[in-house]
Amino acid sequence: MDPSIPLTLKINTMSGIIGKKVGMTSIFDTDGKQIPCTVILAGPCTVTQIRTKEKEGYHAVQLAFGDKKEKHTSRAEAGHFRKSNTGPKRKLMEFRSFPEAPEMGSEVKADLFAAGDFVDVTGTSKGKGFQGVVRRHHFSGVGMQTHGQHNRLRAPGSRGASSYPSRVLKGMRTAGQMGATRVKIQNLEVVKVIADQNLLIVKGAVPGHNGSFVIVEK
Repeated sequence: MDPSIPLTLKINTMSGIIGKKVGMTSIFDTDGKQIPCTVILAGPCTVTQIRTKEKEGYHAVQLAFGDKKEKHTSRAEAGHFRKSNTGPKRKLMEFRSFPEAPEMGSEVKADLFAAGDFVDVTGTSKGKGFQGVVRRHHFSGVGMQTHGQHNRLRAPGSRGASSYPSRVLKGMRTAGQMGATRVKIQNLEVVKVIADQNLLIVKGAVPGHNGSFVIVEK
């Protein structure tokens, strides 16, 4: 590693980290304004693989987070984790990095970020099951209540012509599965970093239920 590179750049060579959503809280700024925030347990993540420009064609680092029981780990996975002198992990994710990547088996923690940074948080939204158009697409649910209509207020109504094209076009807003999809929330401000507990407090809400894995990227 080039000694002329500042120490802060050597530490912050990673583009992101794996975390777990702890829950939501609120803090107050200097003006007394209440700010809704999400608490994220960011790391510590273990470096389990390093991609190089010479071998793979790009620079990246594979991080692992969350302990897993050995009886639920395959022999191939166990051998992969042994190379980095760590135990089985539940979540693996690859992040782009600068050429000065952290060493194999080292840990990446929440001090990768600082208060005032803006991050993108990716997670799996809460599953809502099969829902109708009122809840799924925010239809009003109030139709013509005359001419004999008495029990169709929450129905979607007509979805297209009959004779042509004689089918429902793609993209029509209909009832169906809601939630349980990959969602990215962009440009969330890091309000506070509690480095000794690996906690990130970001402004606003992030997708997923409490305890679910999230990806935090710069």
